[in-house]
Amino acid sequence: MQISDVKDAIADAARENITLPAGIGKLTCTGFVPDAVVAPCFFVGEVDVNYDQAMGRGLDELLITCRVLAGRADDRSAQRILDKMLSGSGPASLKAAFETMRGAPGEFALGGLADDIHLQRVTGYRWYEHAGSSYVGAELAVRVIGDGRT
Repeated sequence: MQISDVKDAIADAARENITLPAGIGKLTCTGFVPDAVVAPCFFVGEVDVNYDQAMGRGLDELLITCRVLAGRADDRSAQRILDKMLSGSGPASLKAAFETMRGAPGEFALGGLADDIHLQRVTGYRWYEHAGSSYVGAELAVRVIGDGRT
């Protein structure tokens, strides 16, 4: 798996599959940690790699931390936007977006870049400091597995 390609594909899929409530605007999505945030924002952060999960370099595992930062102007409305994105279903659901990233049964994930992707959990629902500003947000733990030879 090529890590940069996987990170970009995650951001692209989130951008394409998330519809925020009217008046909120589009979710800004990047496959990297941005210098400045335009909220609401989803980005791919840290990556841990577990090599050689199968013989012959047949499988590597990426444990990726993504962040979603909802806003900072109004704590209540920002938390409601964040709640919609963290819900298990609905047009703003990141979980639902990640399910589409998996592909149909028998297909590879992320358009063929990985064997599978799974949004495992959400943690750290709190205020985050990013580039000198505070945002309410959360971290998403994502597991990606794929061929270690590519």
